[in-house]
Amino acid sequence: MSEKNEEKNIPAVGPLAAKRKIGGLGRGLNALIEGSYEKKSERLGLVPHPVNSVGLIPVGHIQANPYQPRTHFDQDALQELAESIKVQGIIQPVTVRQTGTNSYQLISGERRLQASKLAGLESIPAYIRKADDQQMLEMALIENIQRENLNAIEIALSYQRLVSECNLKQEELGDRVGKNRSTVTNYLRLLKLPPDIQIGLRDSVISMGHARALINIDSMDQQLALFRRIVAEELSVRRVEQLVRNGATAEEEKKPAQPAVPVVPPAELKRAERHLSERFGSRVMVKPGPQGKGEIKIAFDSVEDMQRILHILQPA
Repeated sequence: MSEKNEEKNIPAVGPLAAKRKIGGLGRGLNALIEGSYEKKSERLGLVPHPVNSVGLIPVGHIQANPYQPRTHFDQDALQELAESIKVQGIIQPVTVRQTGTNSYQLISGERRLQASKLAGLESIPAYIRKADDQQMLEMALIENIQRENLNAIEIALSYQRLVSECNLKQEELGDRVGKNRSTVTNYLRLLKLPPDIQIGLRDSVISMGHARALINIDSMDQQLALFRRIVAEELSVRRVEQLVRNGATAEEEKKPAQPAVPVVPPAELKRAERHLSERFGSRVMVKPGPQGKGEIKIAFDSVEDMQRILHILQPA
């Protein structure tokens, strides 16, 4: 008998048997924990799991994290994750704490939990750990900072909550999130900008570099003025930094003094209009413009009237 035939006749045991049982590649951690996705619901998660262990827990037994810093999740991205979970299963377990018999509270993994519900899973793998309310808030915030695609304002708000609600100093905060103190400080300073600028940064109207330059302006009115100019003129970060250094934060930079332009008095304009109207027998408007320029408009009622005016304009 050949080696291939012998291999076919060897009974499958251990993990190989479980792998063959569910067909093809396993369904993520669920397959590793239970060996199959086809377990009856009454067999899932009804026995309390010990702390610091990983087990399958029914999604209906997991409550949302009341300290979750993210309140909006992109539905298209969640649906894509749900489709991936249908094929691959849960690759990384969520983290929960046990609050009662068969009752758990999510610490981290909100997107995975929501996507698992969309995928129709009855249970998901979860890491059970011990945590008080402050630890839950801290872990939820840090996970979002490290793993989510947060904008600068969301990161700054998360840092602020860690400082104020978790009583962390900026040095401690930097250690927790893997950032140096200056980086943490720069993010926290963004929250001192006017709301309009914070919204612009949140919505990617301006960049973090623009915002950091604006922070160095003392006047809120000047910050807003330069912010509007950045948006209107699409100024680069380097250009904004130069303007701030030079103190040119108003709507327009200071320009060299221009020579005074004579202004025609309104009364003289009216006299000129009356004189020309009498001369051409039609209504005449004299409109002054910038730099001493302007225009004269002569109205006519018909082609014949226009020809009459042109005849008057011709030199004698």
